Amino acid sequence: MESLDEVIDAMIADRVIHRHRRIWLLVIALIVAAALVILATGGWKEKKGRVVPTMDAPATVTAGRFEFGFTKAEIIRKPKGEYSEAETVLRVYFTAKNIDSEEHKSESIHNDLLVFVPGGGEDLVDSNGGDCQGLNWDLVYGLPPVECSTKFEVAPDFAADTVEIGVLGEQYKGDNGALGLQEKPYWQSETPVAVVRLKPTVVVDDGKDG
Repeated sequence: MESLDEVIDAMIADRVIHRHRRIWLLVIALIVAAALVILATGGWKEKKGRVVPTMDAPATVTAGRFEFGFTKAEIIRKPKGEYSEAETVLRVYFTAKNIDSEEHKSESIHNDLLVFVPGGGEDLVDSNGGDCQGLNWDLVYGLPPVECSTKFEVAPDFAADTVEIGVLGEQYKGDNGALGLQEKPYWQSETPVAVVRLKPTVVVDDGKDG
């Protein structure tokens, strides 16, 4: 027969177990609720973009066969005209250098290597490529960095204190020969490398020089 002390100890232990069980159930419920909120607001998509480092301009990023040096950004507004609607573009300025030590091949900056990251679960916006002495100018391996810019189409009323630009880099690798693909390495498979934050200035393009 159990003593009174043993019965009291058993009752205390049972209460402790139930209290801890309630705490764990509450923690699990909070985790599930948080996951549902994130999923409902598209937060997973934004979080996925943050598996790469985020840095503030001026910043240098090595991505695949290019080295980028980001400097500034502008929100360029073109007011509504008599025969045209108001327009706004986001233009980002940077230097670019071809560092393709694998093939030493001249190449231009493709429009999908630099993307605007709006955040809030919105889709990424591709650039128009690299404007370096001309749009999609071929950069020659071994030459010094070249001044470049790129632009992104945004809404006419677009405004932001800070913009984020995603940088992707190609990988030098071959494909699976067992599937009948090319085993010899080549530049392919653009992969996120970094996100660069810039504080844009607003410029009004009224079509007048000076």
